[in-house]
Amino acid sequence: MCVSPAHGEAFETEVPVAIIGGGACGLTAALTLRDAGIAALILEQDAAPAGSTTLSSGFIPACNTRWQRARDVQDDVALMAGDIQAKAKQLADPAIVDLCCQMSGPTLEWLAERHAIPFVLVEGFLYTGQRRARMHAMPERTGAALMARLLAAAEAAEVDILCGAEVVELFADGDGRISGVGYTRPDGSAERVGCQALVLACNGFGGNAEMVRRHIPEISSADYFGHAGNRGHAIRWGEALGVEIRHLGAYQGHASVAVPHGILITWAVMREGGIQVNSEGERFADESRGYSEHAVDVLRQPGGEVWNIYDGRIHTLALDFEDYRQAEAAGAVKQAEREAALAVALGLPEAALSATLSEVRSTARDPFGRDFSGIPALAPPYYAVKVGAALFHTQGGLAIDTSARVLRQGGGRLPNLFAGGGAACGVSGPEVWGYSSGNGLLTAVMLGRVAGESAAALVS
Repeated sequence: MCVSPAHGEAFETEVPVAIIGGGACGLTAALTLRDAGIAALILEQDAAPAGSTTLSSGFIPACNTRWQRARDVQDDVALMAGDIQAKAKQLADPAIVDLCCQMSGPTLEWLAERHAIPFVLVEGFLYTGQRRARMHAMPERTGAALMARLLAAAEAAEVDILCGAEVVELFADGDGRISGVGYTRPDGSAERVGCQALVLACNGFGGNAEMVRRHIPEISSADYFGHAGNRGHAIRWGEALGVEIRHLGAYQGHASVAVPHGILITWAVMREGGIQVNSEGERFADESRGYSEHAVDVLRQPGGEVWNIYDGRIHTLALDFEDYRQAEAAGAVKQAEREAALAVALGLPEAALSATLSEVRSTARDPFGRDFSGIPALAPPYYAVKVGAALFHTQGGLAIDTSARVLRQGGGRLPNLFAGGGAACGVSGPEVWGYSSGNGLLTAVMLGRVAGESAAALVS
């Protein structure tokens, strides 16, 4: 990845706006530009757009939406922003947090009304740190379904997407103005395209093992559950351009990926009263804190694998999720009618597991500080899934302003470079504990919308 001088360079083709990355951020930016009557070209390195969006749950947090109003959910920007900042310990950029929250409702409604994206409100439980039901998803509740709908919308809007085009070079003048990009094709050929504005909608650096070891060593031994193409392109270009880069220690971990199946098990299992035990049949942390920071604790357990344990009521709730149904079909979900049979099925010490379940059912204070009040006690039949920790995606990146324009190190901003999604610094603060559920897609979709609007205003 490099930045080369633009002087004297000739480009085979020219477009008003080039977008690097065909995930939720890039597609949202392109749809925004098409609605403004401006042509955009998405350059996607894979044979087909998928990326981190397809691998996600597909849940997008948003406030004051028509779906919430239909269910009498009272939510607003201040409440949503407050929840995000509380999880991030007030260390996320307040201007970007407020921007994403302000844009959330109108953006999802625009996608639904203008581009036929069929959002539904996820109900039945609240995710960690969220005081209202504000997760919006496709009826299938998967990231793959969200990507399929966005791609269908892009096709209907006649968005140009060039797949198999990995951008490896930016061309910029001395002021940092981008005049074009260079990309390679699978056959090794190289091409260049000029542009009046560039949107970086590529993701972070989770697929770059060296960068992970350098910036987030505590999760470096975990399986990487994100897209392999997330190798830090935007950060490396940003370093070459002298832009401000923030919060490279922030990321989304996940403490509940089925082993060895590699299928995400919804954290609703924990939120509704499930627990995790290690190979000794013992709990080791407060599962209600959040799946991101809990991933680090899972990694510290013997073998780096633990068991999710829950009951029939929670199992029924989890069946609403396509991923969970896939896990059950793959044989990942174990069932037992009694504690003793559960211990045998999982290969755990019976006495220790029984003591753990009794402790959870007791009214005494939980040794890890978890509050089980208001949650039905676990009761047979029991269910369990062996899970491990994973790194999903990074949350740090290029600093932007509220127009999604990239900021220079030391002040000012670049003339025509915009960033969103994993390329931009997100709203999770500097560490793993700051991640709130949906933060990745929140910044992908909302900053994609803002970047598209800003680029349209610049080139029109």
